[in-house]
Amino acid sequence: MSHLTIYGIPNCGTCKKALAWLTEHHIPYQFINLKDNPPDAPTIASWVNTLGSKPLRNTSGQSYRALGEERQTWTEEQWILAFAQDSMLLKRPIVLKNDQAIGVGFRDKGWQVGLTSADFVDTPLSE
Repeated sequence: MSHLTIYGIPNCGTCKKALAWLTEHHIPYQFINLKDNPPDAPTIASWVNTLGSKPLRNTSGQSYRALGEERQTWTEEQWILAFAQDSMLLKRPIVLKNDQAIGVGFRDKGWQVGLTSADFVDTPLSE
């Protein structure tokens, strides 16, 4: 059985849409609130190694805009430290399958292709 973990914040509109989609498609998940339980640098580093830092950047947030133009030249390591210091810099939701980052953000069609309820149930589907 696969395990899905969603990192986000409860009042984020995109997170709400993603969680509603998962519920509608009967896909169980664990939700982790980024504000209450921010990920540590090693966890974020594993996400950056898989997805890169650019897709993880919440470029529409106040925290991102407050960084200044020097952010344009930051290395992956600098982004990892920044994400660890301020989890609001992370785009949401972040999706993990079996503790491996598989995506960030929510696109209905993309999720339909990448996630099926059969991956997340421990009983066989009836034919």
